Amino acid sequence: MPAKDMQSKYISKNKLPKLVKNLKKKKKKIVFSNGCFDLLHPGHIKILRSAKEKGDILILGINSDKSISRIKGRSRPILNQASRLEVLSAIECIDYITVFCQNTPLKTIETVKPDILVKGADWKKKDIIGADFVKNNGGKVVSIALKKGVSTSRIIKRIRKNG
Repeated sequence: MPAKDMQSKYISKNKLPKLVKNLKKKKKKIVFSNGCFDLLHPGHIKILRSAKEKGDILILGINSDKSISRIKGRSRPILNQASRLEVLSAIECIDYITVFCQNTPLKTIETVKPDILVKGADWKKKDIIGADFVKNNGGKVVSIALKKGVSTSRIIKRIRKNG
């Protein structure tokens, strides 16, 4: 359960369809991005700011703790879901944050039906989960260039190396 200071940005998967319906009724251009956001760094901020510039509303999907552990291994996440929600909620360009428990955000993307799906350029367009769905529904898929030399994996390796 998210803390009270996160309530304004956190949206449960149950309330997400109604939110999306209301935003679309108001003709808002919805941008969706997703990720683990475990150890937030300047590369994440660059992608999030660029994503927000592409539309009116930025909805961010984050992997649940269990989802991250399945994908990245038992030593992850570094920051738990509540902590990641708290940190991400402080970022102005994010309008709403939802959590998905599956390994991929496909079900969430199908619920949001974004006008624009944004991922970092480390993802090949053909490998972006939900890209075909978004394009088949009249949306666009956009890749954002990464900030050089910055990644969560690199940060974790450096911490482990330096003790």
